[in-house]
Amino acid sequence: MNPPESLSEVSKKVRSNRHPSLELLDKKRFVIMGIVNVTPDSFYDGGRHDTFESACDHARRLIDEGADILDIGGESSRPGSLPVSVDGEQKRVIPVIERLRKETGTLISIDTTKAVVAEAALDAGAAWINDISAGRFDDAMALLAAKRECPVVLMHSRKTPGTMQVDPNYDDVIQEVISELLVCVKKFTDRGVIGENIILDPGIGFAKRFEDNIEILRHLSKFTALPFPILIGTSRKSFIGRITGKEAQHRLFGTLGSVATAFVSGARIFRVHDVGETKDFLTVLSTIENR
Repeated sequence: MNPPESLSEVSKKVRSNRHPSLELLDKKRFVIMGIVNVTPDSFYDGGRHDTFESACDHARRLIDEGADILDIGGESSRPGSLPVSVDGEQKRVIPVIERLRKETGTLISIDTTKAVVAEAALDAGAAWINDISAGRFDDAMALLAAKRECPVVLMHSRKTPGTMQVDPNYDDVIQEVISELLVCVKKFTDRGVIGENIILDPGIGFAKRFEDNIEILRHLSKFTALPFPILIGTSRKSFIGRITGKEAQHRLFGTLGSVATAFVSGARIFRVHDVGETKDFLTVLSTIENR
């Protein structure tokens, strides 16, 4: 698939009046997005923080450990997961966002593919939208992001979480993922989203084979050369387990290895379960690398 426009044409749409929260990317050598899964079935921490109090307690711990952003989601996107209703998803995440907004100034991102849920989350105090479907599941998401003028993370994936790992196939994974992400960028900018409010995520583990994940990380500089910040989410994922032979609860050090590669290649936003460990790791690495 070819991009609908050349990269230079897409770049022209990147303007200077971005959302104030994105100044984090200028002020900090890296930005850590802490994961708050208010779900019973997420692949690593499902069921640990699926009540109101446990989710709020976990979010506070992540803030204490140094999270710059809290990414709050109420629907698992692990391979094979089933969808959650709008009402069910809102009941999981909105009270948590409201409580945290009252208690802290930490940025909050809503991890959802539904525009109705995203709008309710923005009304409750979230500042970012993190859409793993990049608007594929809900055409209204682009219009919402434009109306609210908020940062939006567009992640590459194919199919749905329930089917995405059924025979994923690429001839050239780097070119195809970039091309498909730029199709999504065009959809959002055509609907009025400011280019500098868009963040891209190549979607490690989403509709990717083991070798695809490795290839993306090896050639991540081709993604960081795009005129958009790159978010990387490798935390405790199965490709790390395949390399190390370890289950999810023992993949921290493997995760940090992937974080190192991504940072050196130019990624600056890291979505992780282990905020304190990642912050210490990146603080040392960024100091030595002088980046």
